[in-house]
Amino acid sequence: MYDLWIASTIAALAVGIFVWGLIFWCVIRYRKRGEELPVQTRFNMPMEFLYTIAPILVVAVLFYYTAIVQTNVDKVGKNPDVVVEVVAFKWNWQFNYRDGIGVDANTVASTTGTTEIIPVLVLPTDRTIRFEETSRDVIHSFWVPQMLFKRDVFPGKARNVFEVTNLQTEGAWVGRCAELCGTYHSMMNFELRAVTPEKYDRFVAAKRDGMTTQAALESIGEAPYATTTHPFDTKRNEQNFNKTSAAGIGN
Repeated sequence: MYDLWIASTIAALAVGIFVWGLIFWCVIRYRKRGEELPVQTRFNMPMEFLYTIAPILVVAVLFYYTAIVQTNVDKVGKNPDVVVEVVAFKWNWQFNYRDGIGVDANTVASTTGTTEIIPVLVLPTDRTIRFEETSRDVIHSFWVPQMLFKRDVFPGKARNVFEVTNLQTEGAWVGRCAELCGTYHSMMNFELRAVTPEKYDRFVAAKRDGMTTQAALESIGEAPYATTTHPFDTKRNEQNFNKTSAAGIGN
């Protein structure tokens, strides 16, 4: 998708420079030099053919490469290395590590975010990772900007499913909800933590043994809490509530 966007931008700039050149050339070449009316050209078949066929060719080329890229992006395999169920809800995330594909699979470990704790999604590098998304309430959107990819999360039985293979380096990246979903939409964050496959296996094993996500992260030498974002302030403390209530009564 990144390469497609770059190529499309270059093509758009090339077309733009060509059109701007024609405009300025016409402005200079055919500027008014007197009161005599210039020759009026009608039914110029070569010109009409050019400006009809050229856009069609441009759209056809873009459609062709878009269809190829979209097909590759949506392609899923039969045996992914890791399966994660993404459960979105107002206004947080739950990540379930599954032992198979589909709704009949079992959850072997789980991480759920709260107002006080940002959920950390731990994933291995250099592995095929399958995401199966569902929502408990409204439409949300799973988005990690550094992955250059996002996918909407819908309520109901239908699930959005996609796979990624581009986690090639270890690190931590902020994840967000990219679909307006209510009051605290802008604060509905999580963290994606990419670790080595060996660390990932140890993390899941620790979770299976009953450790909290924070303890499991510490057991593999990782920071226990999110490092790319922080819990959101709901502003529901008593002082603010009283001020809001008093303002409402006064009005």
